[in-house]
Amino acid sequence: MKLWPRTLGVQLIVVTTMAIVLSNAAVALWFELGRERQNEAQVTDRMVDRATSLAALMATIQPKARVAAAQALESRYWHYRLHIGKHVPRPMSEAEAKLAERLRAALPEKAARQPVEVHLLQYKADTTPAMPAVEMTLPVVRGTELIATYVRPEGPTWPSEMFIAGILSTLMASVAGIYLARKVARPLSKLAQAAASVAKGDPPPHVPEVGPDDVRRAAEAFNAMAGQVTRTLASQRHLLSAVGHDLRTPLTAMRINLEFVEDPELRDRLLHNLDELQDLTEAVLSAAKGTGGEVRRQIDLAALVESICADLDDLGAPVAFESETQAPLFCRANEIRRAVRNLVENALAYGKSAEISLKEGGGVYEVWVEDRGPGIAAADRQRVFEPFVRLETSRNGETGGTGLGLTLVKAIAEGHGGRVALEDRPGGGLRARLILPRQQTPTGQRLSREAR
Repeated sequence: MKLWPRTLGVQLIVVTTMAIVLSNAAVALWFELGRERQNEAQVTDRMVDRATSLAALMATIQPKARVAAAQALESRYWHYRLHIGKHVPRPMSEAEAKLAERLRAALPEKAARQPVEVHLLQYKADTTPAMPAVEMTLPVVRGTELIATYVRPEGPTWPSEMFIAGILSTLMASVAGIYLARKVARPLSKLAQAAASVAKGDPPPHVPEVGPDDVRRAAEAFNAMAGQVTRTLASQRHLLSAVGHDLRTPLTAMRINLEFVEDPELRDRLLHNLDELQDLTEAVLSAAKGTGGEVRRQIDLAALVESICADLDDLGAPVAFESETQAPLFCRANEIRRAVRNLVENALAYGKSAEISLKEGGGVYEVWVEDRGPGIAAADRQRVFEPFVRLETSRNGETGGTGLGLTLVKAIAEGHGGRVALEDRPGGGLRARLILPRQQTPTGQRLSREAR
């Protein structure tokens, strides 16, 4: 349902207000129906009393004065006329017969033995619309009947006090709902924000352990979990970093000792293996740094990519960069630099050249790195992001790299709430797209350009 609010706080307010409104309406309707039944009984009692009293009064008045007396007693709701002659009976419904019995019971014993009739009808005066009425035929003296017509007034409307009370109770319930929503929804919102921050790779913030017991226990569990995960990741990074650094010393010693190997072919083969081991060690050290260890800051993504391309161009690499404008991004700059450089170096290694461009749209930035190499088969485009996966028959047919480059690019992209995608380049080759969500410059912070 599109109109239904999506946040828990607003839902609590709406549900509480609706419940109060419906309960007030139900109570008001119940009391109103009871009041109408009570008013109906009172009106019927007054009508019977007045009709029978007037019939008894007419019996005491001189016959010639009865018509004038009846006309004098008429009002807006009561109309009288006298019928002289033989009674002509008319059929009555069950409700009419019951009301006639009530009239008969209120008459003196002698008059009660004569015909009494009641008929429910619509009374139409000259200047007023037709209204429900009760026509009562009561005996006055033998041969004379009083026909009294009582026009029922319109039912009473609901008093304004009832509406005011309903509005006040609804406002009070809304205030209570807002308080309850703040007590429940705000801690949950803080918890969601902290979880989203952790998902982006930021250090987990401490969630306030407040609110109802269930919400407070959830915050406590999240803080404990975040602390444990942080300690585990830190321990793994430290272990990998220590192993990588410890490997550098024996690798250096082995490289020195290889200088004393007299067989050139053996020495070259061992140096080649040593170079591979050195590259793997550096890749492990780079992966050990992971994501999340750097503080985010505001940069110009276009300037950062341009500086990478300029550095490679100085080394003689065939790279070309295209960007139309600045691209402010709040990120961990060194990680983004590492991810873009890995993509560009892959393009240079397998496509011999790289074309880099920066796109903007849909709330994201996209860094496109394109080459004119053989590309990657669609079935292997997800597998290449797994650690240490190297496609033996991919692109140039040679085994290259350590298998950690694209893994690190994916981790960095996801750590910033983005992703990386591989697709065919029109005209041949591969296109790598590093997609990063665009964020506005924090208030009071200037945009810093990445220098070459």
